[in-house]
Amino acid sequence: MSTMKLTLLTDFYELTMMQGYFKNGMNERVVFDAFYRKNPDNGGYAVCAGLDQVIDYVKRLTFSDEDIRYLGSLHVFDEDFLEYLRNFRFSGDIYAIPEGTVVFPHEPLVKVVAPIMEAQLMETAILNIINHQSLIATKAARVCYAAKGDAIMEFGLRRAQGPDAGTYGARAAVIGGCIGTSNVLTGQLFDVPVLGTHAHSWIMSFPDEYTAFRTYARMYPDNCVLLVDTYDTLRSGVPNAIRVFKEMREEGIRLTRYGIRLDSGDLSYMSKKARKMLDEAGFTDASIAASSDLDEYLIQSLKNQGAAINSWGVGTNLITSKNTPAFGGVYKLAAIEDSEGHFIPKIKLSENTEKITNPGNKTIFRIYDREFHKVRADLICLVGESFDPEKDLIIFDPKETWKKTKLKGGSYEMRELLVPVFVGGECVYESPSVMEIRDICSKEKETLWDETRRFVNPHEMYVDLSDRLFQIKSDLLEEMSLKSLEK
Repeated sequence: MSTMKLTLLTDFYELTMMQGYFKNGMNERVVFDAFYRKNPDNGGYAVCAGLDQVIDYVKRLTFSDEDIRYLGSLHVFDEDFLEYLRNFRFSGDIYAIPEGTVVFPHEPLVKVVAPIMEAQLMETAILNIINHQSLIATKAARVCYAAKGDAIMEFGLRRAQGPDAGTYGARAAVIGGCIGTSNVLTGQLFDVPVLGTHAHSWIMSFPDEYTAFRTYARMYPDNCVLLVDTYDTLRSGVPNAIRVFKEMREEGIRLTRYGIRLDSGDLSYMSKKARKMLDEAGFTDASIAASSDLDEYLIQSLKNQGAAINSWGVGTNLITSKNTPAFGGVYKLAAIEDSEGHFIPKIKLSENTEKITNPGNKTIFRIYDREFHKVRADLICLVGESFDPEKDLIIFDPKETWKKTKLKGGSYEMRELLVPVFVGGECVYESPSVMEIRDICSKEKETLWDETRRFVNPHEMYVDLSDRLFQIKSDLLEEMSLKSLEK
């Protein structure tokens, strides 16, 4: 997967459209925006991820002889178009919001400014990569929020939808806040911590539970977390774990990362009883980890019940984002460059208001409360617009325009979110490491108000339009409406 070239990871119609543009001499520079319309799990935000894989995809975006032969065998594409593909290279610009940033609906996560044949081809792969990793990073952020500072380990590989989903999903989960993953390939590819202990089969392979624990503890004294629910958690598992811990202590073996793991039963009840047993035996610093089909709601419930768990292993529900299995990102044409080099805004209409696009060549400014450094709103505007944070700023809901907020000059700060990634076909952006992106994401999440992070009826963060952009959108809607009346 780390060396796979994804040129043909595209929908067939992208190529047929490309040939159509080619045959009709259409290759003007255009602007495409990749954005999403609704936060996963009805949440208040998302976490963007996948940009590094998009960069790798674009760098490798060429058609090999084998690709050309295959496309020719379909008897759809003419020789002159196939010859064009032989020399294909990306020559445009790409802007993106850096990985780990918290984001909101309708704002461009990736913006492609390129000849239309190039920009069109990239649609499917960009969406495939960004949609999947942003989905899992967002789910991980929610799970970590529920744990309130406890460690979350991702271990969903065996339940993921294939090797790539398991591997890149684990990458995204670490970005979202997990301390590491059970996926060794992810660890190798992205230099993230790999974690784990043993399965029930280890216990069952020995004559008895005590021997299994003792053997494991002597092999891995610095990472001795024992799975205690194979036979009877409280009458066998925990007592045998305590017996092994005592022997290690008596032999002078220093216990560092050690404890027990619960994988079944009433996790709240079992953890409280186990905590009492461990504490009475003098192992007050032993950790209690839990697994068993966990998600953010169950973890939050267990925390509210006072469960004595301080480490969580989350698998299926995280790596598949079970409640919301798709991110729903889209890639829409926003502007076409005219002969004088000006971008002419384009808009997509729909009976569904949510699906009406924002036209033009745009950028995004994030507005922070200066006192608390929390996000107040995001402002989508046209490239070239500028704002003075020392002056009053009125922002408004673009759907319910009577909802207005006046930000007093000096009370807010602004930061442009989109950064250049490719310029003239050359990559100008160096991705941080995954663990560095994780740190970025941690700081980003702290800029959200608690009301936005809650799971039930979260506060909706405003994504507003500048006055100029709103007027252009309104004018285009009016123009389209009048044209429909003339028919």
